[in-house]
Amino acid sequence: MPATPSDLFAFLDKLGVAHATVTHPALFTVEQSRELRGTIPGAHTKNLFLKDKKDALFLVTALEDAVIELKSLHRRLGASGRFSFGSADLMRATLGIEPGAVTPFAAMNDNDGRVSVVLDAALMRHATVNCHPLVNTMTTSIAGADLLRFLEATGHPPRIVPVAEQESPPRD
Repeated sequence: MPATPSDLFAFLDKLGVAHATVTHPALFTVEQSRELRGTIPGAHTKNLFLKDKKDALFLVTALEDAVIELKSLHRRLGASGRFSFGSADLMRATLGIEPGAVTPFAAMNDNDGRVSVVLDAALMRHATVNCHPLVNTMTTSIAGADLLRFLEATGHPPRIVPVAEQESPPRD
């Protein structure tokens, strides 16, 4: 069984990681998030579940307004050939989440270590990062440094690299 938001929060508590969560209607796109998130401070994210030509899997998390050129991203990340989006079935099997709820927190469900987590360098310059806590009906705020601790604790030390074509300055 994949982890639930409650499992995630218990794991964060066990790590001593401060987190705050807001419940809201289901959000499936960055545009919907912008309309409904209200005044949640910090960086808001977009997440891409990708696979390369040799079926290596990548979870890329960047600022919500990052311009990511998929045609060249594989070169930036040293992947084998161009990326395609991972299917919903593959996402469920590896990350235990549904489309629309893609999040770096899903690394806790990847017990086989198939997914490489990549965090955009511009995102990690923000003090607070906001992600879905395994479902798209909530947003969880966490310190960027604590996101790194979480990922390392799940066995997914992230690569922090510039993935966006254009970077925005930190706003928090």
